[in-house]
Amino acid sequence: MLLGLVTLLQDSMLLPKADTVAAGVQAIAPKQIQLWDMITRGGVLMIPLALLSVIAVFVFVERYLTISKAGRIDSNFMPMIRDHIMSGNINAARSQARNTDSPIARMIDKGIQRVGKPIDMIENAMETVGKQEVYKMEKNLVILSIIAGIAPMIGFLGTIAGMIQTFFNISQSSDITFGSIADGIYVKMVTSATGLIIGLVAYIGYSFLQAQIDKVVNKMEVSSGEFVDVLMEPTKVN
Repeated sequence: MLLGLVTLLQDSMLLPKADTVAAGVQAIAPKQIQLWDMITRGGVLMIPLALLSVIAVFVFVERYLTISKAGRIDSNFMPMIRDHIMSGNINAARSQARNTDSPIARMIDKGIQRVGKPIDMIENAMETVGKQEVYKMEKNLVILSIIAGIAPMIGFLGTIAGMIQTFFNISQSSDITFGSIADGIYVKMVTSATGLIIGLVAYIGYSFLQAQIDKVVNKMEVSSGEFVDVLMEPTKVN
């Protein structure tokens, strides 16, 4: 009986029919923004932004692997160097340093070559090698810094160009509705968002790698100090 009453009301237009309600819900459902569609509609400046993102990822991975390798060294390296020097076996100490692929080892090797000379000369020679090793670790790192700066600017340029085009189109036609304006602007703002994201990621990557380099530099300074202490011990063999 209840079912018959509902059917009667629908037929009498007192209640909307199910298909009518579904159509209404579908009509008011918000339109979903497709990521790929936004990217493709972002304009020609999305191409350099994509290239910058690829370069940033490549530089970060390459530098991270290089710096990580530079920071790895056997914990027994310095104790063994000390033992060789204290026993007077300078050749063995230098051989060990040469056979170790590390900025610390190359710096210590330079110090071993200067054994017997004044401490100041040894420290200056090791400092010079240390600066060279730091330069090698920082090589191409500036690229990330550049990308962090120019990517947001390129994105903003794309937005400005898109807004100019949008208002030019409005000036050439009578379509000045809010919908037509907003549709053009939101698409062009994709370049700004993309540029900001790339710039932010590049800056984070640059800061992270710089922190890793600082850790390696700290290890180099500690090892250098330990080496000089060994040379200044009265029991060392010149």
